[in-house]
Amino acid sequence: MAAQRRVARRPALQAPLRGFAGGGTLARAQLLAAPLRWPEPERLAAGPPGATRRAQEALRKLGLESIGALLEHLPAGEESLRTLASLRVGERVSVAVEVERLLGRSRARAQGVAAVQAQVRDHTGSARAVFFNQPWLQQRLSAGTRLLLRGRVDARRRIAVWSHARIGAHELPRGATALYPAGGGLRGEALAGVLAACAGALCDVVERLPGRLRASFALPTRAEALAALHFCRGQEQRGERALRRLAFEELLLLQLRYLRRRNAARGLRARALCGPPGLAARWISEQLPFAPTAAQLEAVATIARDLQERSPMRRLLVGEVGSGKTVVALWAILRAAEHGHQAALMAPTETLAEQHARTVQTLLGDLPVAWALLSGSSRARERREILGALAAGELAFVIGTHALIEPEVRFASLALAVIDEQHRFGVRQRAQLGAKGPGAIVPHTLHLSATPIPRSLALVQFGDLDITLMRERPAARAPVRTCLVDAGSGRGRAYAALREQVRAGHQAFVVCPLVSASEQSGAQLRAAEKELEALSAGELAGLRIALLHGQMHPGERQRAMRDFAEHAIDVLVATTVIEVGIDVPNATVIVIENAERFGLAALHQLRGRVGRGSAQGWCFLVCARPGAAGARLRAMAKISDGFRLAELDLALRGRGELAGVRQSGAPELRFARLPQDRRTLLEARRCALQLLAADPELAAPEHALLADALRAPAGEGDRPVREGMLA
Repeated sequence: MAAQRRVARRPALQAPLRGFAGGGTLARAQLLAAPLRWPEPERLAAGPPGATRRAQEALRKLGLESIGALLEHLPAGEESLRTLASLRVGERVSVAVEVERLLGRSRARAQGVAAVQAQVRDHTGSARAVFFNQPWLQQRLSAGTRLLLRGRVDARRRIAVWSHARIGAHELPRGATALYPAGGGLRGEALAGVLAACAGALCDVVERLPGRLRASFALPTRAEALAALHFCRGQEQRGERALRRLAFEELLLLQLRYLRRRNAARGLRARALCGPPGLAARWISEQLPFAPTAAQLEAVATIARDLQERSPMRRLLVGEVGSGKTVVALWAILRAAEHGHQAALMAPTETLAEQHARTVQTLLGDLPVAWALLSGSSRARERREILGALAAGELAFVIGTHALIEPEVRFASLALAVIDEQHRFGVRQRAQLGAKGPGAIVPHTLHLSATPIPRSLALVQFGDLDITLMRERPAARAPVRTCLVDAGSGRGRAYAALREQVRAGHQAFVVCPLVSASEQSGAQLRAAEKELEALSAGELAGLRIALLHGQMHPGERQRAMRDFAEHAIDVLVATTVIEVGIDVPNATVIVIENAERFGLAALHQLRGRVGRGSAQGWCFLVCARPGAAGARLRAMAKISDGFRLAELDLALRGRGELAGVRQSGAPELRFARLPQDRRTLLEARRCALQLLAADPELAAPEHALLADALRAPAGEGDRPVREGMLA
């Protein structure tokens, strides 16, 4: 608290305007800050300099409850400062001025509010400023007072100021001023004033990066970086250098956390599935009804090496839609079975689990391997039989949903856990399946994702997993042709094309964003239930049409799926429940209503439901205003490669957003920007590997603050290894 009291008495901008100069207050601040943590929240409760009680409440609404949080609330951009001589009528401007004299208080007739007027000047000339609805300025303004004004130049060349002016000789920037994201009743200008008043607290910023590491990457200190971003505006190169420094530390801590978790997991023990090729090898080379792709064989070889080890495999298999991940997973399952052990394949929905069961039945044929499907809708007697067979070791593997992680589910010898669409499960749910290994033995884990993930994003989200990317699709499948159509003039053509495909013996999907219409949804959004009625009486009259959505009873849903798979239905009107788990090679057309309501990842997954056979697939993206649909839908119409779409999606979402794939415990980046900071991410990854190779426990004195930062809570993903081994 003594250090905090000293900071409060310092002039607000004593150090930051010196920038990255070595010595001075910032150099001394490193010595003061080294043993300290971030300033405690109590400091804000006492009130940061310049923050009123109402401002403090607004800051709390923004989540800025400490001085440290304030200093990490970076500007969203900057605005160049103008000179008085350069002002033009009608412009909105920011100017740094000094008060010459106060002209008194009046009431503006047109606006009906109080106005305080002052004559102001800078080095280029003078002008009159009118402060609306800020009567207290009459007592605070005097000759010599320096101001930062934001306002509009009116017809009389006066600066009309409606927002609060920043006052104080030490607060005025040069060249440019920061624009802060605000809210909670607090304007960006007021937030900038509070931050400027708290600048003295930069001396308390903890420097976690060792000096040698900073020197090797030419990084400024954390305090210098924050000072540059807040107070040294108009210097783009310095700002980029500062932001890179903050991004590097953020990514380094993230990679250290992941790699330490992975290293700890390697200390656990799993079944070593080694020995000569057996059932799995014969199945994939002789009994598979089609030739595996080169990407599938490469993935199989990689997983085979993992399974031979005593340390548990932790691998993420990312495959393009239709790339054949299920074949690879089934090979791994058979590899466990041929060693006398068990496997489990867990899917997030019953629809997907049922689809896996149908696929496995087709691919295995009459192979003598006992397996079962277990889900929430399994009948009580069937469930008891499956649970008994699993516990007795009579089943080689089981396919299921969350039902697999219930306490009464016990395995005789679980050696492999396969988790499909793993981002749809929480960390604890995945861990519960892994905890079902016998005694101290943990299962190998194979995570599957059909959502293409850029490698940079994969390192951020799944840095503790080994990653295999499968880009190759079966040679017989042509890319689906995608058309962006107007909901008015083009919609009829889309349904005419659908009817033509049905006449040729094929099937189709119509996807709506809602199950049923409501008053809140608006007339523009299509609902599956209402659309079924409209299409049956209109564009698709005479065709066999059925409904499918997640709110249906499981029996009805299974019947609709079975009828569609057996071609008893021509068109399935559905919601995004078909995004995964539908594999009907005869389906060639999908019409997606209100396409602008879906993200790129969802659109790509939906498009992947058609064109899975030898016939050409078609996707129609129906939206109200195709011309204004933005880069997302235009990209969908041009790009069929899911990995390229994922890179684009990542770029479109901007800094701090983890595009497409969300999971419980996934980090939210505050400083790093992907894909722009891909190089910084790779540097942080290499640095983390080198640090842990030299000092696995980060026990060296120069690594003490890094180790301390890793001990701080960082979300659900940071649990003890035994509990979070499937994270």
